[in-house]
Amino acid sequence: MTYAITQTCCNDATCVAVCPVNCIHPTPEERAFGSTEMLHIDPRACIDCGACADACPVDAIFPVDALPAGQREYAEINAAYYEDEERPSTGDEVDGPNFHVWGEPAFGRSLPSDFGPLRVAVVGTGPAGMYAAQDLLLHTAAEVTLIDRLPVAGGLVRYGVAPDHPATKKAGDTFSRFHSHPRVRMHLGIEVGRDVTVQELAAHHDAVIYAVGASTDRRLGVPGEDSPGCLSATSFVAWYNAHPEAVAQGADLSAERVVVVGNGNVALDVARILVADPEALAGTDIAAHALEALRASRVGEVVVLGRRGPGDAAYTRSELLALKHLPGVELVVDDHDPRTGAAIDAAGAGDRAGVLRGLPRVRTEAASPAPGRGADRRIVLRFHSEPVEILGEGGVRSVRVTDGGGTADLGAGLLLRAIGYRGLPVPGLPFDEAAGTVPHEGGRVAGLPGSYVAGWIKRGPSGGIGANRTCAAETVGTLLADAVAGTLPAPTGDAKAFRRLAHQRNRRVVDARGLAAIDRAERERGRRDGRPRVKLATVEELVAAARSGRLLRLTR
Repeated sequence: MTYAITQTCCNDATCVAVCPVNCIHPTPEERAFGSTEMLHIDPRACIDCGACADACPVDAIFPVDALPAGQREYAEINAAYYEDEERPSTGDEVDGPNFHVWGEPAFGRSLPSDFGPLRVAVVGTGPAGMYAAQDLLLHTAAEVTLIDRLPVAGGLVRYGVAPDHPATKKAGDTFSRFHSHPRVRMHLGIEVGRDVTVQELAAHHDAVIYAVGASTDRRLGVPGEDSPGCLSATSFVAWYNAHPEAVAQGADLSAERVVVVGNGNVALDVARILVADPEALAGTDIAAHALEALRASRVGEVVVLGRRGPGDAAYTRSELLALKHLPGVELVVDDHDPRTGAAIDAAGAGDRAGVLRGLPRVRTEAASPAPGRGADRRIVLRFHSEPVEILGEGGVRSVRVTDGGGTADLGAGLLLRAIGYRGLPVPGLPFDEAAGTVPHEGGRVAGLPGSYVAGWIKRGPSGGIGANRTCAAETVGTLLADAVAGTLPAPTGDAKAFRRLAHQRNRRVVDARGLAAIDRAERERGRRDGRPRVKLATVEELVAAARSGRLLRLTR
């Protein structure tokens, strides 16, 4: 028996580190690691020890004979990776029981034994920030200050991962163990540029790592884009995940058809949530207001527009495979353009386009369908098509899209643009407007000694949760090299002084105890409703839960 890596692979390579026979590839040292969608287990070398499954932070690894029906194809996907003649060679394959050799041990960074502890602030508690904090806490004696503009930690894990991907959300459990670490001080609800400045942060720490993500979206640039009913997928995802800044906006789901523009994983996420069975979602941590809206929804069809062909789509093969197994939902391909069918027919079994082979091919009708919420729900993948205008007065009535050499109007009542995220400038840091990132060299902010970046604000909005691990490791390595070289500016204030400053600027700061109280409150609400948790959806609710939990502890 062998193990297989499945859909929820996060690519953080924890499994690679614990495998005793080096049978999981690509590894972080291999060139293909930077572009791979997922990792793969070599069935010829796997010794069935289960170490990888135990270490996986998102429960993506299972024995092949225990794979559920919807994931059995991953046994073939893992094996096919090692049979592909096009797979890049690492140059060190050998004949033997392991089929690979181990490299010489390398210690890429170290601090002198007499080096004093650094005090490092990490701004942002999503994956990039927490991987950086984890690296510092596990490998140095650093004291870490965790800062987030929201009164709750989690970032992308809490507010970006779809609620029907609970295994992926388990990455948050790995990070949460560091929230109460004895060398961590937490200040949630503090925004850099509003409550404290970049200069004030630097004055109280040896170094500051900004891991603030990419919180806004890219625009289409077509007429009608600002109409009511035309939303960013960024805000829609935030809405169904109970982000405090998205609760009030709501989403009108009275339309029979929704058009989603984009071909990435976020586009598939929102399409899937729109047509999924609400009762299945009731067992997740989806926002209570979103669950109520989905139960009343009339959406029966979601058309996903891709500007290019099926071979060039940005979504991962595993997310596309998941759509084929969505209960009560039909996945079809729009064949308005002959290039679509030709690309699917010519694709190899391991190609993205090959996953679409065998799916029904249809022509999307101009008028919105009215199938209701029964078994007729469907997702239509329409390639070689993009919006040129959004039509309607006081709301979306239809979307004019390219159609071969001309255009066609698709009736729709809601349009979601999912064409990418974009970073926002942090007051006091340099910013590249074109790229939406902070200029840097190996994570070191250009022209600002002692300041660093990690995650999407560093490299742009690419890669999932696990990609932030190597990104953060590079940044921490640069920071430690600067520390050893003596180029970090000396702070003038200490941890207590920063705590006083933070509380002077914002009386509603949440610490680690307050965060634990929020977690208890949400889990208790979930227990009453038979759900894993019911998220508190406003800043006021979050702060109140944090305070009530703290007061309860003080009165005991």
